[in-house]
Amino acid sequence: MGRARILVVDDESGMLRSMERVLAPQHEVKGVRTPAHALEVAAGFEPDLAILDIRMPEMDGFSLMGELKARHPGIDVILMTGSVNEPDARLIRALREKAFYFIHKPFERDVLLTLVHRCLEVRRLAEENRRHVRRLEDELDAARSFQLSLLPEDSGRAGPLVIAARYLPCVELCGDFYDYAAAGEDDATLIVTDVSGHGASAAMLTGMIKLAFRSAAEEDYAPASVVRRISESLPLLGERHFITAICVRVRGHLRRLEYANAGHPPGFLIGANGAIVALESTGPIVHTALHGRDWEERMLSFSEADRLFLYTDGLTEAASLTEHYGRERLEAELGRSHDGGADLVDSVLDSVTAFRAGRPQDDDVAVVVARPVFEE
Repeated sequence: MGRARILVVDDESGMLRSMERVLAPQHEVKGVRTPAHALEVAAGFEPDLAILDIRMPEMDGFSLMGELKARHPGIDVILMTGSVNEPDARLIRALREKAFYFIHKPFERDVLLTLVHRCLEVRRLAEENRRHVRRLEDELDAARSFQLSLLPEDSGRAGPLVIAARYLPCVELCGDFYDYAAAGEDDATLIVTDVSGHGASAAMLTGMIKLAFRSAAEEDYAPASVVRRISESLPLLGERHFITAICVRVRGHLRRLEYANAGHPPGFLIGANGAIVALESTGPIVHTALHGRDWEERMLSFSEADRLFLYTDGLTEAASLTEHYGRERLEAELGRSHDGGADLVDSVLDSVTAFRAGRPQDDDVAVVVARPVFEE
């Protein structure tokens, strides 16, 4: 522990000299006799610790402590008194006003040294904790920035699809991810995934998913191939996490979509008349225990009047005071809306926000809406 800066304030010159003799060998000590002088000295000295007598002219120790803490927020204070009047009341007041300790004069040399040492040790540990928290915050910010850098624009065009998307992060880092890519002029593929758990590891695994998705370009982004490539990255995934994923390829010239769903919340195909078809699971989640499994691809017709809605479970698991938003409410909202693109995304998210009624968002949410613009 390095030399600390200690300010001692007492109107008794003998007490000042005694305390300076005890503390000066280990610390930088300044002793002053009046509160006014103490405030003046503290402005340039920036003490770590102030040891204040309670009974002084001009201003008592409690008032001086308040002034010092207001001007130097990080300072610790030990109060001392030679008075025997109302010791319990003074002790209670000292603790309520956030003094580190309250000590009666006269006191032994070792008592003073031990008390000062303990105070400075607590300060050191608190500072180490603050540095640790700042480091964690910096690491989380870096992971969050990395995660966000992997996402495409929230509005764009991929082959025959016009796409609108939103990613709403919560306080904790999570593993929600979406991407889209064109395969020539007539085809486009969308993917929405969710890595289980929270924290930097879940967020960083989205980089592996993006790499697996983009590597499927050599197979024209066939949905089952995309999920298989994610599964083949399992050595990077480890056993702590699993992945759910839904991947949809739209074949413009065939007017159809093909999809594979690895244990993910169902996507929805919304028809012009409001009819909704769910893109249910076609295989298991992605996990090391299920390595080597296959995912079925299914096909549906897809017309220019249709819309495709994909999302992560943070949407349906949004909570009010008593229940979750749920699939039923989501389907009802989709059935009511005649909007497409960004308007549909916003109407659903507004519905979820109203449902939460001020409760905080406790999971990330990713939403992707696509509508086709087929060339004749």
